[in-house]
Amino acid sequence: MFLGIITGILMGPSAKMFAPLGEIFMQLIKMTVIPLVFFSIMSGAISLGETKAAGKIGAATFAYIIITSMIAVALGIAVGEIFKPGLGISKESLQSMFSNQYAGQGQIGGFWDTIKAIIPANPFKALIDGDILQIIFFSLFVGIAISTLEKEKKDFILTACNNISDGLIVAIMAIMYTAPIGVFALMADATGTFGYEILEKVLYLFILYVGALIIYTYGFYGLTIKLFSKYPVIDFFKKMQKPQLVALSTASSMATLPVNMETCEEEIGVSKETTSFVLPLGATVNMSGNAIYYAMATCFFAQLFGISLGMKEYMAIIFTATVGSIGQAGVPGPTLLVVAVLSAANVPLTGLPILFGVDRFFDMLRTVTNITGDTACAVIVDQFKDEK
Repeated sequence: MFLGIITGILMGPSAKMFAPLGEIFMQLIKMTVIPLVFFSIMSGAISLGETKAAGKIGAATFAYIIITSMIAVALGIAVGEIFKPGLGISKESLQSMFSNQYAGQGQIGGFWDTIKAIIPANPFKALIDGDILQIIFFSLFVGIAISTLEKEKKDFILTACNNISDGLIVAIMAIMYTAPIGVFALMADATGTFGYEILEKVLYLFILYVGALIIYTYGFYGLTIKLFSKYPVIDFFKKMQKPQLVALSTASSMATLPVNMETCEEEIGVSKETTSFVLPLGATVNMSGNAIYYAMATCFFAQLFGISLGMKEYMAIIFTATVGSIGQAGVPGPTLLVVAVLSAANVPLTGLPILFGVDRFFDMLRTVTNITGDTACAVIVDQFKDEK
């Protein structure tokens, strides 16, 4: 990333010679997005149906994750629209990234048009066209339906979905071996074409993102613990420092899980039953830090390209970012589902490499938020269980 920035500064516009390497890298990533979204969300929806056996703890856990994820998206949109990190770059300097494909982006559809647009008349056409919002709706709808089948049939389909998702993750990891070359090329091209101006905007976005995460992690999660449990908020955050440091260094909810479970059970005092149910589930599906990122990145690129976001786009962002963050795996790496959120809001994907190049910095911080939310959920759910 830094070598690409230096190369772009030294070579200027001629650094565009590296662009094809970056474009190949991006094409490989986008190749995996559609099947990854489809199979991972269908798998999650089938598993969601299985949690009926977990009773009220399962219902309370999923309610907490879904509601907090939606609030996270709303916060991301609010910060993005209030502070407008993508404004300030002339359209002329970005002209090479435009095409007629994005010409009537500011048009706003009505409520029923939005609802109808989410439901695919032909789900196979949606898969072929890459209509992310329709794919998410279809995979959720079918996944929940499959979860009601008899166990043998349901387990067979769930195993197949999980196996395909695992295969796609192997493919993505293979693609990530080319990431150093791709990121170098993308950053050299971006810096050579747009200079310091675009990097200043990314830095501003990063600072705003840090502020949003601090508000959400310590303000919102602290408030939920205060309102819905009897556990002291300050003690909670003191005892969370160890798993938060592990999350910061690994950028992985899954890698942090053993430490987080130990802290939750032995230091915070949550029951083993609740800890063993909520935290592994949360490490897989509770990604509020990602949800904030998706929303802010979408606002950033919409402003960068001069695209007006209306009610239709905001609904698309909220729906896709909420569901997408729940379907995001708890492993480090570029958040590929931001592609889904941008596509759902009809925002160009062209500038996405700018953020992919610095994604590790964003990833470290949002993982801290994610694992803190997992433990906060466990504390609250355990409180309700004790009262019951």
